[in-house]
Amino acid sequence: MANSKKKQHRGNPKDGAKRRAADQNPPKKTISNKDYEQALSRLQVELVKLQEWIKHKQLKVVVIFEGRDAAGKGGSIKRITECLSPRVARVVALPAPTEREASQWYFQRYVQHLPAAGEMVLFDRSWYNRAGVEKVMGFCSDEEHAEFLRSCPEFERMLVRSGIILIKYWFSVCNEEQERRFQKRIHHPTKRWKLSPMDLQSRSRWVEYSIAKDEMFAHTDIKQAPWYVVDGDNKKRARLNVISHLLSLTPYQDLTPEPIELPPRQEEIGYVRPPLSDQTFVPEIY
Repeated sequence: MANSKKKQHRGNPKDGAKRRAADQNPPKKTISNKDYEQALSRLQVELVKLQEWIKHKQLKVVVIFEGRDAAGKGGSIKRITECLSPRVARVVALPAPTEREASQWYFQRYVQHLPAAGEMVLFDRSWYNRAGVEKVMGFCSDEEHAEFLRSCPEFERMLVRSGIILIKYWFSVCNEEQERRFQKRIHHPTKRWKLSPMDLQSRSRWVEYSIAKDEMFAHTDIKQAPWYVVDGDNKKRARLNVISHLLSLTPYQDLTPEPIELPPRQEEIGYVRPPLSDQTFVPEIY
């Protein structure tokens, strides 16, 4: 009887393993909409200051966004550029290469989009397509993939030596959260376009993409341009974290100009407006 009682108090070994796993990976704190909006507003003000510093110091900044499908890359890019001038901060999201582009040196189609002085370019997917989707889906040969892993670190070191600030982010998302976001896209009429055939393939080839990512990191996580991993399971936290980190990588000063005084508007002396009936207005349906 004593032994049986001891066994009853021991419990299921699997329960203990689950508790230990929970202790090692405690659930992350959620963030309220109010706290998120307040933090985002503060960070976007700092992004404007960074933009003015980039213009003033004639910096050339490249930010690469890679990662799992539905990991939150696009949303983070939108929040970064939302308050910035498109003349300074521009987004590059290239389609599949044309037949001519496919015959070029692999990096050629990306080089033409690199920033000039005083610009920041955000790549929504980049030359790392070759290490991810092209490798997994068989769009490139094994030789082309191997050559990319050899040449990419040298290509990026060359960019850094030329004066470009190169920042690389990898957005990670767990299997369950990606599935939830895919299901939401399927049932949301304004988000269905985000679910491409390649996204569906990424679900069925999850492990292959993981292996390709590990191999890519092993070759391209270099000192001159390291990979920074963003936990994308919570979109709001991921956006705030990546913006905060981006701001920390480029020391900048506040160049906010003095308050502006508007000059008086010119008086309408001798000017006669044409009749409104001569103009075509948008119908006021709302």
